[in-house]
Amino acid sequence: MHDTAHKPASPSGLPALEARLRQDMEWLQIPAKEWVPPRTVDGERIWDVVVIGGGMAGITASAMLKRYGIHNQVVLDRAPAGREGPWITYARMETLRSPKDLTGPAMGLPALTFRAWYEARFGLEAWRALDKIPRAMWMEYLVWVRKVLELPVRNDTTVKMIDAGNPDYVRLTITTGTGEETMLARRVVLANGRDGMGGAYIPAIARTIPKRYWAHSMENIDFAALKGKRVAVIGGGASAMDNAATALETGCGRLDMFVRRPDFPRVHKFNGIGSQGVVHGFAGLPDEWKWRFLDYTLSAQTPPPRASVLRVSRHANAHFHLGSPIRTLAEEGGHVRLTTPKGTYDEDFIIFATGFWVDIKSRPELEKIAPFIRFWGERFVPPADGSLEGKADMELKASPDLAPDFSFQENVPGACPGLKHVYCFTFPATLSHGKVSGDIPAISDGADRLARGVVRSLFVEDRAIHFENLRNFAVPDLQGDEWTDADAPVTETAAMGSS
Repeated sequence: MHDTAHKPASPSGLPALEARLRQDMEWLQIPAKEWVPPRTVDGERIWDVVVIGGGMAGITASAMLKRYGIHNQVVLDRAPAGREGPWITYARMETLRSPKDLTGPAMGLPALTFRAWYEARFGLEAWRALDKIPRAMWMEYLVWVRKVLELPVRNDTTVKMIDAGNPDYVRLTITTGTGEETMLARRVVLANGRDGMGGAYIPAIARTIPKRYWAHSMENIDFAALKGKRVAVIGGGASAMDNAATALETGCGRLDMFVRRPDFPRVHKFNGIGSQGVVHGFAGLPDEWKWRFLDYTLSAQTPPPRASVLRVSRHANAHFHLGSPIRTLAEEGGHVRLTTPKGTYDEDFIIFATGFWVDIKSRPELEKIAPFIRFWGERFVPPADGSLEGKADMELKASPDLAPDFSFQENVPGACPGLKHVYCFTFPATLSHGKVSGDIPAISDGADRLARGVVRSLFVEDRAIHFENLRNFAVPDLQGDEWTDADAPVTETAAMGSS
């Protein structure tokens, strides 16, 4: 549902935009022709690329691969069609936090931008009046991108295991509505979201009370059941505000937000240096400087958006408790008694908006490759003087040490031959590549870097086949009748013809 500002301006707007997009792509020869030689093993098809995750990162990666002529690919997502990613599941903000004019997954094509899509549907004046992009509308746009680019997404498919022990291909075990099956792929791209390389961070103290009293913010929460209840939200970031506001707007009786810090962070540090220099230059930084940038920004933390805080504070029954880390939780008389250094509070339900953490070894589908992955904790040791030992130190050490094309690297060379064929195109790639694999602003730049790396590796691997094709190619451009050799001997027939 959208308000009156989002009434369609013209029923023909979107078809006209799609026609323009098709023309632009034809003029640019997008997608490129297919060029990767097909392969099979014992009669079984080998996919050139399997992308795991059909959200924004996954479809952008797929679109870039297709752009460069990799057509033998498929995108797998466990969600039903139209529910990929967080946008209409556990994301609970009213609007996106990013500026409305970011180009996101458009791949440099003006007609593929959100602005073009929005103006085609609602008109220029509506665009000018729009402040931020409504969350559900962004999902509609991503579904449209998937449709107009004809991306090969297979929904309701869960990846159970990734086995990279073979040097020639990666074996995937998947489950669908019809049961379990295997797939073979020459390259696998992990674009499986913010929790794909770990999961929700749940403080140990949550385990001290029964699960019926709490949920993590990424879970499916029945907010209607919290009407009239006392609800606590642990955390002070954007997700905490979104969940608190949702509980308040659904009618909770009292909302307590507990924030460990004595104050909210006020400045979004990375916004201060956002530029094409960061997008394309971060990956070229020396290790110490990569670590320095990420350690500083992660330790400073990101402030919740002003609008999100106001969405909570406008409710009289919302209470902010700063400098209030949770000391104890205890079940008592059908509710939870929560204590902080500042007091004791009785709560009916607790939402832990405590973010995510990188813990690749905890993911069951990565069980066979996780022991062989090289992490930044093995690559880089901060100086002993403590100058780079910030609050984000452990998170950075757990980040995978990725190659320039986003592929995993082995901790022991030769231990897992196919690991280099698995790519990490999600948040934990940030320390290696910068913020190009999970957020809207530079997602196309990151996908382009990824796709070029995949294309390069496939061509190099198939070099003998391409060379043989080169040798066998025999379609002539000239037929031999286009000229006359002035020095060729003159035959009797030719001489008679000229007399």
